[in-house]
Amino acid sequence: MGSLPVFRIESPHQPHSRRPSRFRRLPGVSIAGYTLWDKYGVSVVSVPPVLMYWGTTIGQVLLLAPLVVSRGGELANELKTQFWRILAVAILCPLSYVLVLTAMVFTPVSYVAPAREVSILIGTAMGTRFLAEENAKARLAAAAFIVLGVAGLAAG
Repeated sequence: MGSLPVFRIESPHQPHSRRPSRFRRLPGVSIAGYTLWDKYGVSVVSVPPVLMYWGTTIGQVLLLAPLVVSRGGELANELKTQFWRILAVAILCPLSYVLVLTAMVFTPVSYVAPAREVSILIGTAMGTRFLAEENAKARLAAAAFIVLGVAGLAAG
């Protein structure tokens, strides 16, 4: 499928605007929000992790259905050329999410949340290695601090 357009939030008329720094915080706030919501759902409300995942999937299907219908030819081509990779993601992604939700049933969210984001570290390493992203040393150093934080939580 084609790549998504790149949206710039910096205005050429305001080169020193502080708006980008505000937007930088949104992913962290979003991650914290859905992680706390997941914890609430599986431990306080006692929604089974698999049911919680199914509910999330139904929401995604409803939101993405119009896009899939409008780009059906591209989808068919991707299925032909990338079937095994798609199948691997279709199995591993739900499995990892259900395992995280299961861990949240009996583990404090302060342990599970940082460990859940280790995938970002893997993406950072892969991006610097395979995609030759800029600032590899700084990215990997920041990732190392996150790993140390997760290790510190595990050590107690």
